[in-house]
Parts: sequence; C-alpha cells; structure tokens
Amino acid sequence: MRFLITGGTGLVGKELTSILIAEDHEVGILTRSKRESKSKVNYFQWDIDQQEIEEQALEGVDCLIHLAGAGIADKRWSEKRKQEIIDSRVNPLKFLAAEFQRKGNFPAKIVSASAIGYYGFDTGDQLLSEVHKAGKDYISNVVVEWEKAVNAFAKTAASPAVKLRIGIVLDKNAGALPQLAMPVKLGVGSPLGDGEQWMSWIHVHDLAQMFYEAAMNKAMDGIFNAVAPNPEQNKTIVKELGKVLKRPIWVPNVPKIALKLLLQERAQLVLGGNKVSSVKIEDTGFTFKFKELSDALADIYS
Repeated sequence: MRFLITGGTGLVGKELTSILIAEDHEVGILTRSKRESKSKVNYFQWDIDQQEIEEQALEGVDCLIHLAGAGIADKRWSEKRKQEIIDSRVNPLKFLAAEFQRKGNFPAKIVSASAIGYYGFDTGDQLLSEVHKAGKDYISNVVVEWEKAVNAFAKTAASPAVKLRIGIVLDKNAGALPQLAMPVKLGVGSPLGDGEQWMSWIHVHDLAQMFYEAAMNKAMDGIFNAVAPNPEQNKTIVKELGKVLKRPIWVPNVPKIALKLLLQERAQLVLGGNKVSSVKIEDTGFTFKFKELSDALADIYS
C-alpha cells in the first residue's frame, strides 16, 4: 500500500514510518522544507498558504494519515496562536480534499489524529467512552473543529475515516514525558496541583501500531480513544517516574496558583485531566504491548 502522511516528521510520524517500512509499504511524507527521499520513503514539499504541492504526492495514495498540527503547549495562547492551533489541523485537510478532487482520485481511507481534549478540561473520576459529549472549553473546540474537517474530507472522498482521540503520548525524547521527568531527574519532582487529576496515557509504540492497524483494518471506521487501558493520576505518574529514575519524590506538591501564574490559560493542560476508556479499540482486536504505566516507563528508560 501507499501511505501519505501529514506531520510525518513528528514524534508519532517517525514511529509509524518505521512500522510501515518494516511491513514493506511505500511512504510519502509531506514537508514544508526540501528533504532527500530514501528507499520506501519519499518526501514531498507542500505549502498550504501558497496552495502548492508536488503532484507526485497525490498519485496512487491508498491511505492518508493526518498527524499535522501546531503544538498545543509550545507557546502562550495569544488569540493569534489559538487560531494557528486550529488552522494547522483543519486547513491541511481542506487543501488536500481540493487537490485530490482536482486529480480525480481519493485515498480509500483516512486515519487522523484527534485528542481526548475533546471531552473537556477536567472531567473528574468519570470513565469516558467515545459516546460522551464534547466539553465547552477552548481545547474541546479545537478538537470539534478538527474532527469536523476529517468528516468533511471523508464525505468528499466517500471514504471511511478513523479518528484516534489521543491521550498523553509517552516517549523519552518528545511530548509531555520529558517535561514531567526533568524535575524528577533533578531531585525536585512533585505532583502538580493536588495530583488527583487523571492522565490517560499511551506508549508511542502502541499509538503508532494503532494508526497502522486502523489503516489496515477495513472494518474500522469512526472514533476511537487512543489510550492505554489503565489511566493513572498525576501523583502516581510522578511516583512511578521516581522509581524508574531512582530519584526520591519528597518535595511538596507544586501549588495550583503557581502553575496558573506561570502558564496562564495553558495551566488547564496540567491541572485538568480525563479518565478515558480503551474498551472500544480493544474490541477491534487491538492488543496493547504496554498496558501498565510501570512497564511503559521501564521500556522507555531502559
């Protein structure tokens, strides 16, 4: 099969590309900067603002993987940045839908990233499944618009669309984990706020494998939570990091007020949380390699 990936040079894209190559598929990655192609991986330049894309990128695509999106936690949420976060997820799909339509051929399937932020800033101890309604905060709105764009692409293409609502992705060098681990490594690790907030996590390997199986499983369509079966509270994650990194966790919790002053509106990303169910994705036959947090962290820091 031939895959075309947006956001393919990021954390999940790199892991997924390795799986696709190992399974003998052809991979096309859309990138704004010129890169040298290699065996089974072709890099194609595109520029959404200029409405430009290399024609070869659109040829013979069996599955579109949509991973592109500006980092939610990277910068302060100015009004301009908030719009960039939405546009970077929605506009690529609008552009690609028009380009595939112009060429007269669409991918047979689209698999897109989404996020558990759909459910809202902080949903407490309630176990959330895919049928729960969207929250009413900014991040929820981002995800709603994101998923609408996926649905619009799928409708135009007359193709099934899988939307994976991703939790906190665990990887040693990217994503949220290095930020959580750094103070622990320095011996000043402590829970954030009251530490009671739920963190629905997933090992990057399992997430990449999930994208692959979603693409290959013809029966899969619709929304699936992309989280491991056993979510943990922030205080437990910090404690487990202390164990695997062999560092004490003794400093008092980081006060909520300090995080709000430091991060402003973005504080909701660390002070809120969701306890999210993985039952639906497991019912497809997907098997997690890392079901327990301790096993995931041991693998990452081995």
